[in-house]
Amino acid sequence: MKTSAVDPFIGTEPTELPPQTGLAATWWWPKPQIGNTHPGATYPLGMVSACAYSGAYPTGYGRHSISTDGRPPELYDRQLASGFTHFQQSGTGAIRKYYNYFRVTPMLEPLDALGRTWDLVEEEAEPGWYAATLDSGIRAEITVGPKSAVHRYTFPKHQNARIVIDLSLGGLAIPHSTTVPLRAHLETLGPGVAQGEIVVEGAPLAVHIETDAEQWRQMLWYDRRLMPGGTRLDFDSIRPTTLRPFGLMWAGPSSAGQTIEIKFGFSLRGVDQARRNLEQDTQGGQDGFDRRRERTAKVWREHLEAIEISTPSQERQAVFSTALYHSFIKPCLALDESPFWPSNGPFVFDISTMWDIYRTQLPLITTLHPEKAVELANALLTICEQEGNFPIGYRMTRGSDAFSRQASALAHTFLADLCQLGLPGIDWEWALVHLHNDLRRTYGEEFLQFGSVHPITHTLDLAFGYWCTSKVAAVVGDRQLLEDFAPLAEQWRNAYDPETGLLLDSTYYEGTKWNYSFRLQHDMAGRIEAAGGAERFLALLDRFFGFGAEPVVQSGVRPSADEVRTGFALGRFEGLNNEPDMEAPWAYHYLGRPDRTAEIVHDVIHQQFGTGRGGLPGNDDSGGLSSWYVWATLGLFPVAGQALFLVNAPAVAESTIRVGEASLRIETTGFVEPYAGGPAQYVRSATFNGQPLEQSWLRAAEVHRGGRLHLELGAEPSGWGTAQPPPSHPSAAV
Repeated sequence: MKTSAVDPFIGTEPTELPPQTGLAATWWWPKPQIGNTHPGATYPLGMVSACAYSGAYPTGYGRHSISTDGRPPELYDRQLASGFTHFQQSGTGAIRKYYNYFRVTPMLEPLDALGRTWDLVEEEAEPGWYAATLDSGIRAEITVGPKSAVHRYTFPKHQNARIVIDLSLGGLAIPHSTTVPLRAHLETLGPGVAQGEIVVEGAPLAVHIETDAEQWRQMLWYDRRLMPGGTRLDFDSIRPTTLRPFGLMWAGPSSAGQTIEIKFGFSLRGVDQARRNLEQDTQGGQDGFDRRRERTAKVWREHLEAIEISTPSQERQAVFSTALYHSFIKPCLALDESPFWPSNGPFVFDISTMWDIYRTQLPLITTLHPEKAVELANALLTICEQEGNFPIGYRMTRGSDAFSRQASALAHTFLADLCQLGLPGIDWEWALVHLHNDLRRTYGEEFLQFGSVHPITHTLDLAFGYWCTSKVAAVVGDRQLLEDFAPLAEQWRNAYDPETGLLLDSTYYEGTKWNYSFRLQHDMAGRIEAAGGAERFLALLDRFFGFGAEPVVQSGVRPSADEVRTGFALGRFEGLNNEPDMEAPWAYHYLGRPDRTAEIVHDVIHQQFGTGRGGLPGNDDSGGLSSWYVWATLGLFPVAGQALFLVNAPAVAESTIRVGEASLRIETTGFVEPYAGGPAQYVRSATFNGQPLEQSWLRAAEVHRGGRLHLELGAEPSGWGTAQPPPSHPSAAV
């Protein structure tokens, strides 16, 4: 798949999609209607990103202010930038903080103008490269490596051009979102060379800087005042009331078209390692901007070529390619970079939305790049060993437990998939110790004592966590743990109200009991029984997805509390504007109704995603949303933790998926190019590697071995997938 098909601007502006029709018109969107992505330069699962900085919410790029529901209010009426910053989130919501460290500002104005904004024009972006022109006439280009960034600025003719680096800036330009460094150190080492370190949110972030502007004057500055002859700045115990901006600057006359390159090496382990990282990323300092851009583009091509789809639609190709691109921006793998313990080895940050990515993105990484999945797993195990628990979210900051209220035991799901696949490189004895211990922390104590815990979704998480951990215990051969875990995995039943067939009344994170009631549990046969049987469970699903319901009106800018309450009271599917119910369409498979899944997924794919800056229905959440689109387009959906894939009608005629050293080819007959508002297509029969496939699912091991999946599609459902539902695993039979 060519990188030219990727549009990094998709999702950077509020949702702008054609009006929804049919089933999709009944879905209510509670969350901010914006993708919250940025078009900046990124490296696949790399440590560094870089982008134009306006201070807008939440990535530092764009025009909009903070929003928790409805359409986000405007902060600016056009694209602006006060410079270019490093380390951005990708598609997240209200997680705080937002990085944007080491702002670089090319200027023709005096230093006093630092912090003003310039209009951005001629923006361009592709994987690994971002470019824009400021209305001052300066052209900016940025590319990145795994642990580095390279900037190139092209100046007009001017007597006193300058490049200013601000080490004091962080966060966003909206209330309560600024990140203030706790301590800072900065020094010049010689012409065109400097280094520094800031301690932010408890993390020491170091930088080594080199530039080819040696002929320009090199100066430190403090509080927008130059320090001629100064070579060092040190600050300690910085507070918001004592903070004054500080940094360094190169200044001199520029000729028309003159370019200046600046290279940044970053590290969480000091300036010496930052220098070594820059040397490694630039091959001993030999690579300039063009070579670094070329090498990063090559790595992106390798990642994007892992899936090839066949479609005559350039629009569908762009949306799919961009979704695959967004799926590999986060989390940030940073080998040997932990600032919190001395040992080398895997380290990771920006697992900002584990409660979303565990269902879709982590299975995608596991399928396409299993070696990266193993590296991530070992990083999570190390975090657990060093900090006492598996993270639910983990940023470049101290405190892995910052998101514990969102969910429990999500790492258990990820690790269970890897264990069942038999991927090498993980010490499962070591893993089992931490998986077991982590289940007894935070909400786990109440779960053991009372059989359930509120928020009630944690009861489902922990019960499934015990089931997932039993998979590892079986591999290790600990029969006692298997026996102990069986009744605990069965406690998912305590979360449901037999009268309603839904979850008990409780507090719910960004949703209602309806959104969380149809997750794909390990014992779906038991779940259907607990809802009152297949007929009642089907009725609940149909009500949730809006079959027979009237169209709804979506929230606008700053919706009222009454409007939000009325929307939540619908108890309706959120159409991928939000993620708690992103796996719910596939619950129909367990009722022998894959036709219903096909209809819902068809409407999501073709009405909830599009091209252009407003092409996403909601926060991309570190690729969790985009990877959903990737799977749905292919006609597969991973059942996280259960080493299982559900099969559905794909949205393209053919696709090829690289799975390790093998490949899986998905072919169709009877495929008709679908369109928004058009009819769904249904799988009427299937073969896998030439053998009839009567059921609507495949084992993950089968998918990972590769082969050929052939699907016969038609305009009407058949009996395919109705007789043998996907496996259910009663807890006593783990």
